Amino acid sequence: MTNENTTEQHAPSAFTLTKRDDGIAILSMDVPGETMNTLKVEFGDQVGAMLDQIESDSSIKGVVVISGKDNSFVAGADISMLAGCKSAEEAQAIGQGGQAVFQRIEDMSVPFVAAIHGPALGGGLELALACHMRVCSDDDKTQLGLPEVQLGLLPGSGGTQRLPRLISVQQAMKMMLTGSAVRAKQAKKYGIVDDMVPRSILLDVAIEMAKKSKPKRKPVKLDLMGQFLERTPMGKKLMFKQARKQTQAKTLGNYPSPERIIDCIETGLEKGNAQGYALEAQHFGHLVMTPESAALRSLFFATTEMKKENGVEGVAPNALKKIGVLGGGLMGGGIAFVTATKAKLPVRIKDIRSDGIAHAMKYSYDILSKKVKRRFMLHSQMQSQLSRLTGSVDYVGFDNTDVVIEAVFEDLALKQNMVTDVETHCSEHTIFASNTSSIPIGQIAANAKRPENVIGLHYFSPVDKMPLAEVIAHEGTSDQTISTTVELAKKQGKTPIVVKDGAGFYVNRILAPYMNESAEILLAGEPIEQIDRALVKFGFPVGPIKLLDEVGIDVGTKISPILVAEFGERFSSAPGFDKLLADDRKGKKNKRGFYNYEGKKPGKEVDESVYDLLSITPSSRLSESTIAERCVLLMLNEAAMCLDEGVVRSARDGDIGAIFGIGFPPFLGGPFRYMDSLGIQQVVERLSHYQQQFGDKFTPAKCLVEMAENNATFYS
Repeated sequence: MTNENTTEQHAPSAFTLTKRDDGIAILSMDVPGETMNTLKVEFGDQVGAMLDQIESDSSIKGVVVISGKDNSFVAGADISMLAGCKSAEEAQAIGQGGQAVFQRIEDMSVPFVAAIHGPALGGGLELALACHMRVCSDDDKTQLGLPEVQLGLLPGSGGTQRLPRLISVQQAMKMMLTGSAVRAKQAKKYGIVDDMVPRSILLDVAIEMAKKSKPKRKPVKLDLMGQFLERTPMGKKLMFKQARKQTQAKTLGNYPSPERIIDCIETGLEKGNAQGYALEAQHFGHLVMTPESAALRSLFFATTEMKKENGVEGVAPNALKKIGVLGGGLMGGGIAFVTATKAKLPVRIKDIRSDGIAHAMKYSYDILSKKVKRRFMLHSQMQSQLSRLTGSVDYVGFDNTDVVIEAVFEDLALKQNMVTDVETHCSEHTIFASNTSSIPIGQIAANAKRPENVIGLHYFSPVDKMPLAEVIAHEGTSDQTISTTVELAKKQGKTPIVVKDGAGFYVNRILAPYMNESAEILLAGEPIEQIDRALVKFGFPVGPIKLLDEVGIDVGTKISPILVAEFGERFSSAPGFDKLLADDRKGKKNKRGFYNYEGKKPGKEVDESVYDLLSITPSSRLSESTIAERCVLLMLNEAAMCLDEGVVRSARDGDIGAIFGIGFPPFLGGPFRYMDSLGIQQVVERLSHYQQQFGDKFTPAKCLVEMAENNATFYS
């Protein structure tokens, strides 16, 4: 846009064309001012100008498409452009624009070769698929994928049509429905790329490819079952029917994009390219406007923002050179693993017993050896990572650690003693980080000589899989300690949120009333399967009763008194659950819980004897929607109180914490976005409705009542 005082400035082109003496032109993409290449709508004209130039120059015999960035090919499309779409038709036009550009590349008379190093994702892979040949580097950074489903979208620039024509339909469908990327070796095996070479000769090999004529592709090799499923009418019908059935079982109808992806693939294969592309653009346009995609895109932007932030604005973290871990149990082993393999830092593990140290090291060995067996990793790489782990039954080797993370059982006196030990045996700058799940950090730091170095760093189990870490600062924690701890968590591959000290911190505090209400519903006679099914249907990965088995019934009962002591009776757990521990039911860990862990389907069916133990005659009276609403409303209410009290810094952090920490449905955007979508007035009304039935635990948070009165929202 211009006005009378300004002149329009054209941004420098992201594309350059360099013609070589041998007739091969190098088309390089390097988006100015960006660390990675992403595709933008305005690039359509820039690419068009380059293609015009190539078409008008008869001396050009072939073209190599390569990235001018050192770290990536093209990391995808710039999805921020979708937020400006006011209608499905506008979004559809974006997809059609991408399709047209890529179709023009495919239709070029001279061969185009994509030379791929680093991520080629989403629109980046669609660009490569439009080229006639592809070669990639064998580098660990190189990965190819179509992850649009993770944003509630589908590949909208030809991906749903080109990939299934190039490789096995089943493999193409799997990549699109899961959004998972493949490494260079897999890309070569599946036929996505024609060659895989060391990065040092990537351009040379691509140039030689470009000198050849466009390849006439043979049908992909399939086994007998593959041939039946992909090349016979009956087989194709069965394949797509099964894909829809499996997709429905996984999504429960909560995510619309997987079904649309299957539609596009099937239409393209059955009715031809033209109809396939038309449906792809149409579905893309529709999906952009869905609330599910809006929520998932907001999650993407939130995590991207967080990666760029320090723990405290303006306070840079200290350098990290060595980490200590106290405790060789499941959590200690997991923390040591992510530190050695993801953060690539040396780790010193201390346990009172040498077999505890061995157990912690075995945690890493087991995960890495599986990667070696699956050929995701070389044996030498595994040895290199394991060499970062050392252990000791005393504090030898801890004097030069930058952070010591304690991961022992929940005992305040023990943790306070460990603070004293670390202050005695480590340097003055060493940070003491507690992995406690519930004990306030201020209590752990109560006797510390250097309380400014004491902080909470709460991981979730299993540590190697769960993406969240809560960084908990007590009143005396220094800004430097916060920023350094956040930096460590990020290096470990975690998404850290900084939360205020207090019982349960944020994640366990909002989880507790949700779990307690599910227990109340159970004790009132609702069947366990009905409760768990209701919350899974709502969008949680597992139901609350199953979750209690997974986490450990004994762990749940330890947290409850701490929360009651700080917040009062609204956190009191359902009476009668003490019978479970008296019967030695700890859940999955000792194969005795709400579910049966013996027989052919361990953990899949309810252990009916639990009903007698709790004096319950199960009978389904409540609808699934009522069960879900009662449990979720208490979580939403508590989340609002946490934000109001400053336990979380922002609605964004609260949403990230709930999604990554306890599996709050991502397609709803987190508790705060979900409350905005329901309307704060509606949330208050439903809480008040249940307050009349079940008492004060459903009393709407004061901040929610005020927001409802003022028509306020958490997000602008």
